[in-house]
Formats: sequence, structure tokens, C-alpha cells
Amino acid sequence: MSESTAESAETLPPPVSSLHADTHVDERFWSSVREALRGSHRDFTEGAVSRAILILAIPMVLEMVMESVFAVCDVFFVSKLGAAAVATVGLTESWLTLVYALAMGLAIGTSAMVARRTGERDREGAARAATQGMILGLGLALVIGVLGGVSAPRMLSLMGAAPDVVATGTSYARVMLGGNVTIVMLFLINAIFRGAGDAAIAMRVLWLANAINIVLGPCLIFGLGPFPKLGVAGAAIATNIGRGTGALFAFSRLLKPGSRIDIHARHLRLELDLIKRVIRIAWSACLQLLIGMGSWIALVRILSTFGSNVLAGYTIGIRVILFALLPASGLANAAATMVGQALGAKKPERAEAAVKIAGTYNMVVLGVVGGLMAIFAPQIARFFTADDAIIPYASSVLRIVAGGFPLYAWGMVISQSFNGAGDTRTPTMLNFLVFWCWEIPLGYLFGVKLGFGPRGIFAAMAIAFSTYAVAGAVMFRRGRWKTKMV
Repeated sequence: MSESTAESAETLPPPVSSLHADTHVDERFWSSVREALRGSHRDFTEGAVSRAILILAIPMVLEMVMESVFAVCDVFFVSKLGAAAVATVGLTESWLTLVYALAMGLAIGTSAMVARRTGERDREGAARAATQGMILGLGLALVIGVLGGVSAPRMLSLMGAAPDVVATGTSYARVMLGGNVTIVMLFLINAIFRGAGDAAIAMRVLWLANAINIVLGPCLIFGLGPFPKLGVAGAAIATNIGRGTGALFAFSRLLKPGSRIDIHARHLRLELDLIKRVIRIAWSACLQLLIGMGSWIALVRILSTFGSNVLAGYTIGIRVILFALLPASGLANAAATMVGQALGAKKPERAEAAVKIAGTYNMVVLGVVGGLMAIFAPQIARFFTADDAIIPYASSVLRIVAGGFPLYAWGMVISQSFNGAGDTRTPTMLNFLVFWCWEIPLGYLFGVKLGFGPRGIFAAMAIAFSTYAVAGAVMFRRGRWKTKMV
């Protein structure tokens, strides 16, 4: 071929077949996006695994994006009230993590059963499991509400809150703990939808709940327009109104004809045998999360000895980290749904492929986000507060913890995949060994004994989560989760 011929060949357009292939790929991608947002009725136990992950993950990621936006907006507005108000939110949320653990544990157990029955094409069984899970959740939330509402001041004091924080935060803690039923039911019903593969509904529910919360929050905190000025307590009231509205809307969709979860009046009776089966899976999931989240309480207790500025910096930093991690948990939830339904359809190889695809996607995305967060940590912290005493601690949390994001990405997917298979005991064991036997002693050693202060505790967090990812991958490869009966 002559030089002129070669140059001409390089300037020729690609073959028509290549253009058609690229166009087909684009059309298929956007078709999947539209299907995901509209709500899919496809069978996720059939077809391409990557496309199924995409259709499930898009609404789940968007659902968690709104949760992240809420978390950041909430602490942004509260931070304008001062360090004591931010510390109040941090300390109260340390107790709320226990509520979240119970709610999410029950949601994991119920969702695993719903996903497995869906994979088996047993719609009646899925509806019965969903209903009994909700009955159990409602009873649990009422008990917690009474105990939390009465004991709020003492609970803040036990966490090491200074007298000004107790005075400022008692009303906030009472509203959040007393109204926990909105959190429990929202988590639970959305998990039921995800387990059935109806991720678009769960997305719309959480967007509604948090949109109300974001708009109403500053109105009640600062007394905008006709609203009363309630300070930090206004943030709690807005949260309960928003999540309560979302939970009611979600429940109404469960009863709507044509839902993937076909609930009728006959399902509302108490079935003790089925409740026992839900509890058998859920109690281990609750323990798993209580162990993991309880370790946060222990770390916050150590951090509280360094003063309100450290607590405020930690609270801001963790909210921003959740902003990044919560959307990534959408991919983990998609993998969990795929695992549960694939095992119900007796296709364990499909479940394993879903985990590998979701883990790879998660690693790439979180790796980029973690790098940006580490580079711009001071600027991000300054967006939330102008207090020079708080910014260094918030920046340290962001830089140190974000360094392990690529490993966390895999840890999140693997942990949720165990849960989706109904194997809640494996991540429970990992949580105990990694967070209680490793993270807390390491945090105390670095932070107190070796004199590294709060940064030593932040480093212990990063090391622990990275350890969890590696240990989880080893356990996952053993494959015992494939034979778990639900």
C-alpha cells in the first residue's frame, strides 16, 4: 500500500457495520436507563447479568444519592447553629445507629425472603413474608420509641455530652428516637420493593421523603416565613415528617393492584411460624449491624474525650463520606437482589457473576470519588463550617478514610451479597472480629496510648474497613453462601 493510500484509508469513516454496532449499544444503554427509571417488570433471573445489574442499580443508586443529599443538607443547616448543635446530631445519631441496625437487619431478613420467593416465582410466599416483616417492624419501633423518648437526656450524657450539648440536644434526641417508627417502616418497605426487583418504587419513595425533609428542615430550624424557629429540634421534626410521608406513600404502593408484591387483606393476619423464619434470618442481620454500628458508638465515645470541635469535625466528615458511600451501596443492594433471586431460581453461577460485575463497577467509581475527596478535603470542610477549630478535623476524616474507598467498594458489595443470599451469619462474624476485636483496640492504641489523637482513630477506621473487604472476599470465595436455605 502506498503512503497516499494509507493516509486515505486513515481518513475513511468506519465501516457501516461498526457504526450500527455503536448505535445499537447506545440505544440498548438508554433503553435500559428508561426501563430502570420507569420501573421494570422483567425477570431478573434471565438474560444478560450486566444489563440486569444496570437496571436494578440505577434507581438504587439514585435512591441513595437523595439519601446522601439529605445527610449533607441536614448537617449543613445544623452547622449554622454552632458546634454544640452539630455535636448533638453526632451523638444522637450514634444511638440512632442502633435503631438503624435493627431496622436494616429486619429489612435484610425480609428482603432476602422476598427475593428468594420471587426467584422461585412464588408471589404468594413473597407477599406473606413482606407482611409479617412489617408487622414485626411496627412492634419493634413502638417499643424503641417509648424507651428512647423517655431516656433521651441520659442517653446523651452516657455518650459523654457536655452539659450545654445535653441542654441543646434533648429535644432533638427525643423527637428522633421517639419517632423512629418512620425510619423503621421506610427502610423496611423499601427493602421489600428492592427484594422483589421493583427498585424504581423504592427510589421514588425516598426522593419524596427526603425532598420534603430538605425543604422543611431550614424552615423549622431558622423559622423561615410562617414556620416557628425550633433550632436543632426543627431538623428532627422535619426528618420525621418527611420519612413518615414517604413510609405512608410506600405502603399505599404495596396495596396498589399490579404491584410486584401482591398484598391483600388475607395477608394481614399474624403468622407466627413465618415470623419465626423472618426472625431467624433477621436476628443475625440485626446483630451484624449492631456490632458494626455499635463500634461507631465506641469510637465516638473515645473521640468525645477530645472535645466538641473534634466531634463536630467528625460529624461533618462522616456525613460527607456517607454522601459518597450511600450511592455506592445502591450497587451493593442491586447485587444482593440479584443473588437472592438467582439462588431462588437455582442459578448460583449467575449470582456469583452479579457480585463480580457490581464489585468492579463500585471499585472504579469509589476510587475516583475517594481521590477527589482526599485532594479537596479542606475546601469541602470549609463549605460546611467557617470555624478554623473544626476544619482540620473534618479534613482529616475525609483524607484518611477516603484513602481506602476502592477496598470499601468491594467490602460493601460482598457484605450485601451474603445478606441477599440469607447468609447473615458470615458478615456478623466478620463484623465482630474486624470492628470489635480489631478496630476499637486499634483506635484506642493509636488515638490515646500512642498519642496520635483523633487522626489515629480515623486511621483505625480506614484500616478496619480495608481489613473487612479482604476477609470478606476470602469467605465469599469459599462459596458456602450458595447453599443457604431461606
